[in-house]
Amino acid sequence: MLVIGAGVIGHACALALQQRGWRTLLTDPDREGAAASWGNAGHIATEQAQPLASPATLRSAPRRLYAFGGPLALRDPLSIAPWVWRYLRACSPAAYERGRLALRGLLAQALPAWQRLAQTLEQPDLLRETGHWVCWESARSAQQGRASWEHSDIGDTRFDALIARDLDALRTSLRAPIEAGIAFSGTAQIADPRRLAAALHDRYQAMGGERRYDRIEALSFDDDGVLARTGDGAELRAERVLVCAGARSRALMASVGIDAPLVAERGYHLQWADHDWPDRPPVVFEDRSMIVTRFDGGLRAAGFVEYACVDSPPDPGKWRRLRRHVAELGLPVRGEPSEWFGARPTLPDYLPAMGRSARHPRLHYAFGHQHLGLTLAAISGELVARAMSEAEAPPELAAFDLARFGG
Repeated sequence: MLVIGAGVIGHACALALQQRGWRTLLTDPDREGAAASWGNAGHIATEQAQPLASPATLRSAPRRLYAFGGPLALRDPLSIAPWVWRYLRACSPAAYERGRLALRGLLAQALPAWQRLAQTLEQPDLLRETGHWVCWESARSAQQGRASWEHSDIGDTRFDALIARDLDALRTSLRAPIEAGIAFSGTAQIADPRRLAAALHDRYQAMGGERRYDRIEALSFDDDGVLARTGDGAELRAERVLVCAGARSRALMASVGIDAPLVAERGYHLQWADHDWPDRPPVVFEDRSMIVTRFDGGLRAAGFVEYACVDSPPDPGKWRRLRRHVAELGLPVRGEPSEWFGARPTLPDYLPAMGRSARHPRLHYAFGHQHLGLTLAAISGELVARAMSEAEAPPELAAFDLARFGG
């Protein structure tokens, strides 16, 4: 079994397949850990049961534009026009409701699956089940923000007003005024993405998995199985292939005639190794569309939803704006931060694609997890491995088949 893509989805799937007795080869050119899997906020976002392809998101889009101070940026609008058309169709009430029910069911299984995966990695402390906080800097935004959450589907999570002690401690940590906040329970965070990457890699190899660093450019099939052509012209042969290559999955699927309408939805972060931020859950500064997470390796401020070509250079303005937010908030950081940007793989309905190709039965796929790649990694690995190992696929995967896009 060839698994293409060694982000958190690829690793989780390959590890789950090894546990079920498959011999797997995991390949990906990312030696530095630059993928979106390791650059995110580390948040297990089980509260995000509403797909971002929704009437509400569509209505709020104009005021979220980067030009007006928001997180939403379109670097090359014409290049994603076909994707936008499909997105608009996915925002219809009927399509949104189907997506919400499917995503809600998957998220209900996400945290228990992460608990099992942390035990498999023999590092249960990698998972911190401390919830997260959301806060606002004005009375108006606090009233509107809390009302929005009260009318949102937050799955099996819960929230309440941030207790006075925690609210006072947050205010003491910051220069900006914090008007109010809420605390979620039923969500979690990863202690450190780099540590998670190392734990997944080490456990996978300890279980007999093979790791390579090829960039796979194209796939083909013959009577003997799958041929994967690498960037240097070599070929890898396997009985089956599982595509988990994130935003680059689109080109791989296209090489065998399958349309996977992915776009690269990019995020940015800054991370400081030297800081005085207390040990507390991730904090969402909702007025700034920014989340701040304390990891073992430093304090990370992350944000932005930038639609751009996967290989487009980063926009330094995004890092400048993050720096400005950090300065205005008065986050207790010192020195120069490291800068990162990466591409989330996003489908028009903001649901993942997981299943098996009807056209090429040796081809399986798991990609398109958008903002929820980390959140859904453990359950995705379990379900994909189960689907590939048993006579019938788990019924929960039906809603995530690529056939929903036609062709």
